Formats: sequence, structure tokens, C-alpha cells
Amino acid sequence: MIELPSDLPADLVPLSWLLGVWEGVGVIDYHVGDEHYSGEFTHRVSFSHDGSSFLNYSATAVMVDSQRALVSEAGFWRLVRPQTKADAGPGLLPATAAPVVRTVHDVEALRQPSGGFDIEVNVVHSDGMSELYLGQVNGPRIDIATDAVVRSASAQPYTAASRMYGLVESHLLWAWDIAALGAPLGSHASARLAKVS
Repeated sequence: MIELPSDLPADLVPLSWLLGVWEGVGVIDYHVGDEHYSGEFTHRVSFSHDGSSFLNYSATAVMVDSQRALVSEAGFWRLVRPQTKADAGPGLLPATAAPVVRTVHDVEALRQPSGGFDIEVNVVHSDGMSELYLGQVNGPRIDIATDAVVRSASAQPYTAASRMYGLVESHLLWAWDIAALGAPLGSHASARLAKVS
């Protein structure tokens, strides 16, 4: 059973099943020409909120056999909705209108004909990559794909990605496809995570 925090903003209700810390094991299986990347990794993912209308996201992974750290990620997940003068930004610009308490009816108005809600996810990687994902949360399933990828001059070639997250039998399952190192979009990694807090 999912318990909603009493201080949860209405905009986060469709994403509420993600809240918490999840840990487990995943598998890498990615091919680039004759090169095959494979192995198991331990994975820790955290979704939290600070009262704002977005989720804070962080994730770390470590190879099981070598205990070598893989890339870390941090970012923000939120429902797509028009920003108003009651919202701060861009940058440090303050809101110019009084705060508006959004209700479940305001959020329901964002529901798409498919039954889901459009979301946007910003993810920054420790290896010099930044991604903007667009997609949809539909019940306990999320499908997102990159709309933009920005990488530093020192980062490895990486051009696109898609991810799927699902809540199955109280576990967070995810799959991540990438287009990297000159290869087209293809299966890259997946994991099964249990909620630990």
C-alpha cells in the first residue's frame, strides 16, 4: 500500500509511488560493434520532495565484481504544467504573484486523453552529461525519452536515451536504453529495486 505524506503538493500525487529510497541489483548488457559491455551492479535510487512541486532525484551504481563506482545522477522530476507569475524563475527571479495552492482538481485538468500525465525529467550525470526527458506517468508506469542531450567536451559520445520505470509487486523495475559510443539506441541496463525507506 502506498502512503501519501500529508504535506505532499497536489502536483506530486501522480508521481508519489516513486517517493523513498530504493536499492537492488541491475544488469548491464550493451553492444557497440564487437565490444560487449556486461556485468551486475548494485543500485541506489532516491526520490524525495521538499514541499515544492517537483521530486528530487539521485542515483548511484557500483559494479558488483570490482566495487568500481559507475556514474552518479541527480535531477528533478515534475508534471508538465504552464508556469505562472506565482512560480519563481527563471534563475533566481522571484514569483511576482501570490502563491497559489494547487488542488487535486487542478492536477486532474492536466490528465491526457491516454489517461496519463505528461512529465519532464532533468538529469545531470557526474561524467559530463545532461539530459532532458519528456514522457508520461500513467498509474504505476513511467515512459520517458530524451528531448535533448548536452555533453561536455570531455564526455564520451552519447546522443539519446529512453527509460521505463514501473511498480511491480512492490518493487521498482526500470530499463534504460541508450545511443552511445556511435551505436544506435539499444538496450543498455535494467534493475529491480526494493524500497528500503
